[in-house]
Amino acid sequence: MKLLWRIRQLSAIGLLISSLLAVSAIPLFAEEEKPTADLSVSALTKYVWRGQELSRDSIVLQPSATIGYRDFSVNLWGNLDTSPCQADKTLNDSDNWTETDITLGYNHAFGPVTTGVGYIYYALSALQTGGRDLPDSQEVYASLGVNALFSPTLTVYKEISHYKQWYFLLGMSHAFALNDRVTLKLAATASYLKSGDSDDYPEIDSDYQPTGDEYNNFHDGVLSMSLPVTLVKHLTVTPSLSYVFPLCEDAKHEMKYRGLQGDDPSNRDSSYLYGGLTVSFAF
Repeated sequence: MKLLWRIRQLSAIGLLISSLLAVSAIPLFAEEEKPTADLSVSALTKYVWRGQELSRDSIVLQPSATIGYRDFSVNLWGNLDTSPCQADKTLNDSDNWTETDITLGYNHAFGPVTTGVGYIYYALSALQTGGRDLPDSQEVYASLGVNALFSPTLTVYKEISHYKQWYFLLGMSHAFALNDRVTLKLAATASYLKSGDSDDYPEIDSDYQPTGDEYNNFHDGVLSMSLPVTLVKHLTVTPSLSYVFPLCEDAKHEMKYRGLQGDDPSNRDSSYLYGGLTVSFAF
């Protein structure tokens, strides 16, 4: 399983390198349409994905590489957990490298409106060292944003392989330039989760047991702030802080059910405060 996992990682890296070589071969007469690249690494106190606690009491490192040309982009992202944690304490911890994602995206602006579509492949590791890898996940998404006050953007994600579900995400943000080098960014998101599989995304009752029904309700909200600081040209350091919380009782039960704190879901957290630092190099 480890060999297959490494092959997937190398394939993802190969795809990104191939994309870079392809855009680099653009004729010189199209100077105004140069490709762009953004390389970054984040060190965070927690990894939370759509309200799910995926790390606990450890630092996670999340490298990312994005190449863009015109309206197209390709991104390679990964998660390394310095001290993996399991909700099921009878299992051994997983490998430190837990996830590799590839995202292909297309965005285009029509006046003040920006639309986007894309595809995401999530390569997931086993829950314990030497175990069978989790089924990989694939999603398609579409987004619609308006260049207006608070930049409202709606993104709809649809799982097309395992973990059947729709995930609707409404986001708003605003940036305040403090000076030529420092910007304060505030953002908020709210989500709605519609499950298509009562096994993968079940509704959870107040006793923290699956009801047999599919989850279909508002889910998690996120409030975040960041402070990008441009140190020199192309190099930016960004401290950030995020607060994740349930938007309803169903979400609270579901988030506790999936949490990593102890064996009793009733004693687990349903909201999370975490922060970190991102270093990025863009050109």
